[in-house]
Amino acid sequence: MSDHTAGDHGTSYSHGQGHGLRTPRIEFYVYFALIFLVAIPFATLAWIYGLIRDRQLPVHGPMARAWREAGAITPAIFRP
Repeated sequence: MSDHTAGDHGTSYSHGQGHGLRTPRIEFYVYFALIFLVAIPFATLAWIYGLIRDRQLPVHGPMARAWREAGAITPAIFRP
């Protein structure tokens, strides 16, 4: 059995150092805010359409839908 830890100084991907959690930077928050602001009108239209189509209030309001969309799109921009 060989020793795979010899000469390892914590730079191995197997120890979680390569793809660890990073703290969001200001660019992330700027992009998130911009995407959120752009998503609000579209989410409002989709909410109104759902209200008319189903004749009942959708579970999530337009702001929650816009927040969810921005939360899904923004990380995809910063993914390597």
